[in-house]
Amino acid sequence: MPLVSGHDIIADCTSRGLVAGAFNTTNIETTMGIVEAVERTGIPTFIQCAPTNAALSGFEYIHDMVSRRLATCPVPVALHLDHGKNLRAVEDALAARFTSVMIDASEEPYEQNVATSAKAREIAGPDVAVEAELGAIGGKEDEIGPDEASGTDPAQVADFVDRTGCDMLAVSVGNVHGYAPDARIDFDLLADVHAQSSVPLVIHGGSGLPAEQFGRLHEYGVVKVNIASDLRNAMIRSFGEAYVANPHEHSLIKVSRASVAAIADVVERRIRQFNPGAA
Repeated sequence: MPLVSGHDIIADCTSRGLVAGAFNTTNIETTMGIVEAVERTGIPTFIQCAPTNAALSGFEYIHDMVSRRLATCPVPVALHLDHGKNLRAVEDALAARFTSVMIDASEEPYEQNVATSAKAREIAGPDVAVEAELGAIGGKEDEIGPDEASGTDPAQVADFVDRTGCDMLAVSVGNVHGYAPDARIDFDLLADVHAQSSVPLVIHGGSGLPAEQFGRLHEYGVVKVNIASDLRNAMIRSFGEAYVANPHEHSLIKVSRASVAAIADVVERRIRQFNPGAA
């Protein structure tokens, strides 16, 4: 199936009470593992890439790799820009035919965040879904993170969504990028944010959250949960274990296939945790 718009994933998930995983890819092994798991579960999904992870290949390569693999996948998938920190990143992803984008101006003062996010919505056009962020999510992704985390203020949500025209709102409600042993969703805050938002919500930093919290997220308007560290750890661990087992291992394809299998297992487990009723 060709790539679909992020709008389609949002509509499908919200109508069926599902939560889409959003899984970061950097290379062919990760892509193959993600799509294998998507085929097993049949749940609409986002595959995404941040500018920091497109530094080696560029967005065009990511698009071509993902779309080629999806040609034989019957499940709807959108290709999403993760954490576009400026409008140039958004423009580059759109030029590479990404079908969903995130503008992350959350570290800017509120009015600047509104202005930048609204401009991204204008640039993207009506066929591409736009995610914006309100409140700075803590932790680091690829060694990049905010100087200071801040929770999403429910009192700003309605105004922000209305003025930016975003289709999804990424929120800071106790979630943290990367692995954070003390990260927990503050469901009271999430409920307050949900009550003020006219668009579905996004949770970043899913790899570090307790699995038992995932099954409740759809009740609070969450449509998308981002997972990156889990996949990277699975791949690195596969190669590390192969080396430890045999420092003279020379079959790269064997180790690559093992990493695809490990990634697919992680992705499938997360998708089913997000959607226990559909498992």
